[in-house]
Amino acid sequence: MSPAARQRPEGLPERLAGEDTLVMGVLNVTPDSFSDGGEHFTLAAAIAHGRLLVSQGAAIVDVGGESTRPGAPRVDEDEELRRVIPVVRALAAENVVISVDTMRSSVAAASVEAGALIVNDVSAGRADVDMGSEAARLRTGRGTPPVFIAMHWRGHSDVMNELAVYEDAARDSAIELEDRLTALREAGVEDRFLVADPGLGFSKTGDQNWDVLADWDGMASHGLPILIGASRKRFVSSLGVDRDAATAAISAYSAEHGAWAVRVHEVPSTLAAVRVGDRLRRSARR
Repeated sequence: MSPAARQRPEGLPERLAGEDTLVMGVLNVTPDSFSDGGEHFTLAAAIAHGRLLVSQGAAIVDVGGESTRPGAPRVDEDEELRRVIPVVRALAAENVVISVDTMRSSVAAASVEAGALIVNDVSAGRADVDMGSEAARLRTGRGTPPVFIAMHWRGHSDVMNELAVYEDAARDSAIELEDRLTALREAGVEDRFLVADPGLGFSKTGDQNWDVLADWDGMASHGLPILIGASRKRFVSSLGVDRDAATAAISAYSAEHGAWAVRVHEVPSTLAAVRVGDRLRRSARR
């Protein structure tokens, strides 16, 4: 049996402590994200949606200014900063726990200065060689480094579908993510601020995503809190059922297995799902 995942990363407000799986609400400040591109692209719309996510029960709001859907082009640094920083600053000023979804160390630094407590890097530092050392150097308003979410990733959106070749997707992706975690540790990021994300939907076929998700021991092998991001992704949509309902089912499964958080677009049904999963997990321990 793999080692149990640590329940919580350090550096976050006390209200995020405890055993319950957290809901991270997605706030895409982009014109081209696969699910909600353009819906929250203005500053006013983005702030309003962030407030809505919190009112619905999201413990964290994940703000991203660059789409990572398959085939998406990259935006330049100045445009990403223009999209993200005003939203981070406004919501953080309202005591919202903000995660910034970025692969750039410069955007991570500016976001932490604006009030973000979490850096969510889908490349786990591969896209920007300075990301690990920058994350270790940064200090949030709480006086600690930001929580750093490291995801399994093989390449940018324009090539990632071509990279979905594995002998064993669950095993190989866990090994590759561990290599990235080692590199981040060597750059100075401490385990107590690390979260592992298996990278569902990134450089994986539909079947491979299910194989990774089914191997919870493999995901827990890093000994870190786990973030699951399956919301509305193609492998979920391919089931032929409502994608938010299917995402909620995955969220219940994830909570039952001890996920730290699930990253989703639709908060209310997810909140109900993770509470069911949390309750089953507690009963299973008795």
